[in-house]
Amino acid sequence: MYYCYLETPIGDLLLAGDEDALSLVSFPKGSMRRDPEDDWIYNEKPFAVARQQLGEYFAGARKDFDLPLRLNGTEFQLSVLDALQQIPYGETTSYSDIAERIGRPKAVRAVGAANGRNPIPIIVPCHRVIGSHGDLTGFGGGLDTKEALLRLEAENSQFPHVI
Repeated sequence: MYYCYLETPIGDLLLAGDEDALSLVSFPKGSMRRDPEDDWIYNEKPFAVARQQLGEYFAGARKDFDLPLRLNGTEFQLSVLDALQQIPYGETTSYSDIAERIGRPKAVRAVGAANGRNPIPIIVPCHRVIGSHGDLTGFGGGLDTKEALLRLEAENSQFPHVI
């Protein structure tokens, strides 16, 4: 596995994957923070396009990502990650809405758990999922990071939603 870091306004992101696909984006803090494993190799080259697209995102110039991703998980988890990728830039939705979209309306807590295990945040936009009453709920990068991402998108969206 290769890895590198990307300096961003929310701190240095850890990117990891292989020559073919990105498999991890880790925040610099929070419950889902990861460090490179001992056998990982530092190499920026496999992440050139991801670094460029993330840079454009943080500059407010990119609304969608076009990157090869390697997502792992159960069929249910993958369906949640797919649903997350359908949330438009600058918009938010609730865990119950995601549960409805995937045909599992009673699985709200399981949707929350799958959302919380998202290995590629920002690109798979789990930060766009909020509580049913509009509250910012738990986030693997910390609530201040979630708020910063939502604010960035609101400021650069054609139809900003104030948070």
